[in-house]
Amino acid sequence: MKSIDKVIEWLLEGPPWVQYRARLDILGQPERDVEVTAARQAMLAHPKIKALLSELADWPGPALKRHNDASHLLHKLVFISDIGLNTNDPDLGKIIQNIFEHQSKEGAFQVVANVSPQYGGSGQDQLAWMLCDAPSVLYSLVKLGLRENPEVQSAAKHLASLSFENGWPCTVSPEFGKFRGPGRKTDPCPYGTLISLKALAQFPEWRDSKVCKTGAETILQLWEQRKERRPYLFAMGTDFAKLKMPLIWYDILHVLEVLTQFPHLKDDKRFLEMINVIEAKADKEGRFTAESIWKPWSSWEFGQKKEPSFIVTFEVYRILKRLSINL
Repeated sequence: MKSIDKVIEWLLEGPPWVQYRARLDILGQPERDVEVTAARQAMLAHPKIKALLSELADWPGPALKRHNDASHLLHKLVFISDIGLNTNDPDLGKIIQNIFEHQSKEGAFQVVANVSPQYGGSGQDQLAWMLCDAPSVLYSLVKLGLRENPEVQSAAKHLASLSFENGWPCTVSPEFGKFRGPGRKTDPCPYGTLISLKALAQFPEWRDSKVCKTGAETILQLWEQRKERRPYLFAMGTDFAKLKMPLIWYDILHVLEVLTQFPHLKDDKRFLEMINVIEAKADKEGRFTAESIWKPWSSWEFGQKKEPSFIVTFEVYRILKRLSINL
């Protein structure tokens, strides 16, 4: 297997957003470094990023009918925040303004959603929030540079308040009445718990809180009991273990991206089992290939399963970097 230096050299040949994040998150170069700045400028100028920003200007956009709809603006918002766009970048002002115009009285940021009568909804488009979308909006706002904003702080407090003794249950805004997902009322929602942890991990004051420690333990217990339990139909089997980008749903890269932000877990046996699963997927060059794809992202380099992916490889190495693990 080639050294990590060769892999990093390869990553720096990838798309500008991979170059930018690799320089920051793996090489540890400062934001003002000439090479970092050049990669960032190339990222902002890239047609794919410009296209995402153009779409996001219409926030909240079409109704969200299923939360794993990879084409929805919600997931595109998370993606641009993940690669490092922020409030100072062109075209972000209108997007952020639109998001802030749709904050619920409870504190959560809303999307337009449509729940079929078949599942207890009205079948009508309505502004509302669910635990499977509101944390992602909150996460994005923090990553875009708005952590200290009072409305964002309010949303974080509200999100933390929804936690139970076993993580976050399926929770929806009053507009949806008694609707909830397909599971027992006392079960934690694995996906809701995951993205709630993801959002609160961005706040130093919440990262070490009891609610986050409980949520992380819930995810690890679900891994440990994966053959017996699949609350709300979220399993941790073969499909869960497939490498897939971007981070949209409940899968191993998404789980490890979140859990590696909690240093107290680094020696947990269950956590290390998941790390071993992804390490074993490296090719002889130390690179990683997507094992599953989101069709709406098929025109991106990670939208194929034949060749190693720059962003999948980057994501794995960032996860391992946090643990000081070298392949």
